[in-house]
Amino acid sequence: MNLQRIFICLLAVCAIQGCAFISIPLSSRTQPLEEKVLEGEGRNKILLIDISGVISSEKKRSFADLDTGPDMVSRVKEELNQAAEDEKVKAVILKINSPGGTVTASDIIYKEILKFKKKTGAYVTASLMDIAASGGYYIACASDTIVAHPTTVTGSIGVIAMKFNVKGLMDKLGVQEDSIKSGDMKDILSPFRPMTADEHKVIQNIIDSLQMQFMEAVVHGRKELSLDKLKPLADGRVFTAQQALDAQLIDDIGYLDDAIEITKKVKDLKEARIITYRRPPAYKNNIYSQTSFSIFNFGDSEFVSYLPVRFMYLWNP
Repeated sequence: MNLQRIFICLLAVCAIQGCAFISIPLSSRTQPLEEKVLEGEGRNKILLIDISGVISSEKKRSFADLDTGPDMVSRVKEELNQAAEDEKVKAVILKINSPGGTVTASDIIYKEILKFKKKTGAYVTASLMDIAASGGYYIACASDTIVAHPTTVTGSIGVIAMKFNVKGLMDKLGVQEDSIKSGDMKDILSPFRPMTADEHKVIQNIIDSLQMQFMEAVVHGRKELSLDKLKPLADGRVFTAQQALDAQLIDDIGYLDDAIEITKKVKDLKEARIITYRRPPAYKNNIYSQTSFSIFNFGDSEFVSYLPVRFMYLWNP
């Protein structure tokens, strides 16, 4: 029985016992995006898109199993599509605060940003916040300019497939896994036994291929870097903002306000409204406001769903 059913049962018990209670809807229809002006004035607009948390195409759920809205991939695409239909949107700023996420979700957002730029000619700036690592940095490479906060941790160019080996524990408990499979590698990366040398080679080849894709995305966005210059930096390590600047992984160090001013200068926008898209009843009143809204969201609980093996562009210290 999930938490939503338990909640419904509790309400039913209260009704039977004559308890007074307030009716709370357990689900609500997702509302369309609305434009919100955060600051500035003038005809032209700069859209602020928030990319915070683990990058995934899976929807976050609350502890009561309430729907918290679209997943990150679909939300970012929806915002880009809406901006593409508004000729007043001259630029986009990606406010990135993420340790990364799944390879596919990171790549989809990266490609959607490139498509948006090609379609609209809009300028895209990435403003890196606390963490913009792995998949977060991958997405930033789709922008025209990368500005890191002075205290940003970024980089972590690499791929990881996480696996637990619980065979020793299972042996102590007297539990034995006994799968029936069609081939020796059907249960590759099973947590119930060690990997074989052949299995390790198969997975390593996949990792190497995804790593090359990551590095090609970096080189495509960072014209100053070649693959040869990037390889020593692409061992999964993270960098401070100054280290990243010295390594040519970013263009500048500054605050979100600085990223806005840089964007205005490049697009010759003396005046511009900084806007964001929100979905009622989310409340935003400044450029640091979060995009997502959930009264029962306790953070990145979606990590629980990553227990099966996933290939991740993720900083996993």
